[in-house]
Amino acid sequence: MAEEAQIAAHTGLRRNLGFRDLVVYGLLFIAPMAPVGVFGTLDAKSHGAVALVYVVATIAMAFTAFSYAQMVRVAPLAGSVFTYARKGLGDGPGFIAGWMAMLDYLLIPAVAYLFAGIAMEALVPEVDRWVWTGLAVVITTLLNLWGVRAAARVGLAVLALEIVVLVVFIASAIVALARDGAQRDWWSPLTGDTTFSLSAVVGAVSVAVLSYLGFDAIASFAEEVTGGSAKVARAVLFCLALAGVLFVAQTYLVALLSPVSSTELALDPARQGTAFYDAVDASVGTWLHDLVAVSKAIGAAFAALAGQAAGGRLLFAMGREHRLPHVLGRTDGGVPRVALLVSATVTMAAALWAARSDDGLDHLVSVVDIGALTAFVLLHASVVGWFAVRRMEGPPHWLRHVVAPVVGAAILIAVIVEAAVAAQVVGVIWFGVGLVVLAVQGATNQS
Repeated sequence: MAEEAQIAAHTGLRRNLGFRDLVVYGLLFIAPMAPVGVFGTLDAKSHGAVALVYVVATIAMAFTAFSYAQMVRVAPLAGSVFTYARKGLGDGPGFIAGWMAMLDYLLIPAVAYLFAGIAMEALVPEVDRWVWTGLAVVITTLLNLWGVRAAARVGLAVLALEIVVLVVFIASAIVALARDGAQRDWWSPLTGDTTFSLSAVVGAVSVAVLSYLGFDAIASFAEEVTGGSAKVARAVLFCLALAGVLFVAQTYLVALLSPVSSTELALDPARQGTAFYDAVDASVGTWLHDLVAVSKAIGAAFAALAGQAAGGRLLFAMGREHRLPHVLGRTDGGVPRVALLVSATVTMAAALWAARSDDGLDHLVSVVDIGALTAFVLLHASVVGWFAVRRMEGPPHWLRHVVAPVVGAAILIAVIVEAAVAAQVVGVIWFGVGLVVLAVQGATNQS
């Protein structure tokens, strides 16, 4: 607690977030209807077992959420996995964890902004997607610069809209199934609509985890919450559990409504991006298609708002520890505005490039998972390092502090192995650059 008070005195981060605000930020970043954009891809990859993919992904991420809950109590500071790895493993691994997490926190908002631009272009085709994308970046950046509390208030209204649309979709899907029956076997979203393949399901999980990335961002607000670190831990676990239920429910329903099989989607990749909307059109009507598209556009923009805020706080924490330029560690009126502006600039550049490139979205999506998953592996190692190796809090609880994080790390490593080769290559390159930066910093400090 003394370390927390000392850092707060020097940085001036404002403590004005409650449990509800943390949940709002977490769910905004995750987005309740996140599977809309990737349903077709997951359905094709998993041979139709798309709901099972989300069950497995939720279990995999639950181990990570549990490790976050363990470490946020140890170090209730901004910086998330960067801070935790420094505590459990040392300064070097801490830097690498933060460095890898930057791929997640800086590029996932770019993906979300682009989703917003694509959805708005579909509704207003006269305006190019890059214009909508840039406008979303500007509006949400201004809200973040205004302050975390103000952004959370606006975000709550957006989240309420997303939840309402999701409820409408679920109700409409149930009515359509009761009226017309299912297009596929009722068990197929869990067993596949062709031959079941465990490797196919695991391979699809490597894409599905993109839907969950964001629950961990809650931990980056640890210095701005009232009521202690236990509140942050509860919010992390609650957001993941709720997201898992919502993802499994909606993908199960839309798979039953899909007018095409997973094999047909696999043979025609161009149809995968609109597979969710096509199922809604065929079973319910275009009115729900438009409603989901509007909700997706607004929700994606505010998912990026939460991601940009978390990315700014990661840069802020690394700047404060002199692992990045120290100017990033400054605050203005309790808001890390310099770090936020840098985060927004990088995000806008990536989002606008992707919006003006035919394959920009594919390139972005292929790299963001690897950074986050690698950082999560180091998070699990931090739990073992702090509680079991260094034994900073007495004898470890072997199930919580060894078995759970080791299993969590093993699952994540399996997902990384099954990820796309291009993503693995980018991850290795980024990791190598991080090692070079770390070596240069070490040489500079010694001289």
